[in-house]
Amino acid sequence: MANNQFIITISILALLAATTAAHEVTPLKQDKTATVVVEGKVYCQSCKYFGSWSLTGAEPIPAAKVSVICKNHKKRVSYYNTFATNEEGYFYAELKDFKMTHYLLDHPLHACHVKLVSSPLATCNLLSNVNNGINGSPLKFENKVLHGKDYEAVVYGSGPLAFRPSNCDPETETET
Repeated sequence: MANNQFIITISILALLAATTAAHEVTPLKQDKTATVVVEGKVYCQSCKYFGSWSLTGAEPIPAAKVSVICKNHKKRVSYYNTFATNEEGYFYAELKDFKMTHYLLDHPLHACHVKLVSSPLATCNLLSNVNNGINGSPLKFENKVLHGKDYEAVVYGSGPLAFRPSNCDPETETET
């Protein structure tokens, strides 16, 4: 008799446990989209500072184009896109389709860089290597994260980058 009571008690407990597990409320998982953003500015370097990395007296270039290139840990291009600057020479490059196959080796700080592409100014359209604009300016973490509903963007900085004038007068280059 005691054995039957024990079996009934165990059966009731098992039934209660199964019923409780079936009715547990699981919180809805929110899919938050994390996006990588690169920002920076593009200038026309003053003839006075030609050959240096100085941007003293530089003017922003609207509608200049830059490219963001990312390579995976196997040195293969995993992302490429061009972006234009606004009227203040500022670019905000949202890397919408950027994917990391390895969370450390393909991190944007290591994998991505920004290069100058073109300037709309006929008087200032030669590439300069200010902040590695020709070779590829590395990204810098700016400790900026933009939050929105179901959206998060980690912002990295690049540059500033610069084109240089094509018609620098030798007299202006040597002025101090």
